Amino acid sequence: MRTAVVIGTGLVGTSAALALAGRGIQVHLVDHDAGSARTAAALGAGTDEAPEGRVDLAIIAVPPAHVASVLAAAIRDGIARGYLDVASVKGGPRRELEALGLDLTPYIGTHPMAGKERSGPLAATADLFEGRPWVLTPTRDTDTEVLNLALELVALCRAVPVVMDADAHDRAVALVSHTPQLISSMVAARLEEADETAVRLCGQGIRDVTRIAASDPRMWVEILSANPGPVADVLAGVAADLDETVRALRGLQSDDDERRREGTQGIEDVLRRGNAGRIRVPGKHGTAPTVYEMVSVLISDRPGELAGIFADAGRAGVNVEDVRIEHATGQQAGLVQLMVEPSAAPRLSAALSERGWSIRQ
Repeated sequence: MRTAVVIGTGLVGTSAALALAGRGIQVHLVDHDAGSARTAAALGAGTDEAPEGRVDLAIIAVPPAHVASVLAAAIRDGIARGYLDVASVKGGPRRELEALGLDLTPYIGTHPMAGKERSGPLAATADLFEGRPWVLTPTRDTDTEVLNLALELVALCRAVPVVMDADAHDRAVALVSHTPQLISSMVAARLEEADETAVRLCGQGIRDVTRIAASDPRMWVEILSANPGPVADVLAGVAADLDETVRALRGLQSDDDERRREGTQGIEDVLRRGNAGRIRVPGKHGTAPTVYEMVSVLISDRPGELAGIFADAGRAGVNVEDVRIEHATGQQAGLVQLMVEPSAAPRLSAALSERGWSIRQ
């Protein structure tokens, strides 16, 4: 691949363009909002000038509802040797294209499983896709050259290719992406009119659960409108669990011993099932999840504190596998939670203590 055109310069389109441009690909940027394309170009994602001839690959990075129409126009104009989209829903756009009677041999549906709660070109980064799954949904009609172009794009973006059926993909993202977005928003919505005293008690747990609730509602309405059935199916299962959990909690309020026992069993059941599901979430680099030990360090909110902890961990010969920060309410301090291999935790605690850090058990 030497040349590409990216149609749609939002977060995903601009991030892909940045990755390609950074690896020497000539990228042309197109957007119905010329200002967005100019912004992406100013960031180094390519040029907003039209290509002089046919490019190697056209990347369609528009909302799912517009994929079919934009792709159809691009294919009819013959702007590229191969075409792909990066929308988060795959079955619907494919069926819309088939209904138009187009030759779809030069097209493949794809979906990079990466994103942020922020949108637009200014949120884009060249490393957005590194190490992330990138789903490809070829059919028997997909030309081998187009599949190879898609695989080359995934490699240039340093993502991990995953081949799936389009409808299976849509059911999967309903479970692991679309439903979590709605549930996060529902939990955050409980805070909208909550008493200020209650909100001030928010800790890291509520921050984790509601982080993606900051996402653009307009973008998510477009995504969910393209995949409503599978999302509704998952939510129906969640709703059933909620009903059972409410009954269990009401049982715990009862004066009847049997109802309290049933309530305890119901709560324990949902928590244990949650444990079992959480274990299945892939760990670091997509490998099987690993149980790490946490070393908690009290730090002040000053420049250089985090760098100092990481430097001292490096001097101790300990690799920090993951890190979380829990900020103290009303204080310029917080806890840095360093996740390390269990065998390394005592060594790291001792080394940090020797260097003056305050370790919390």
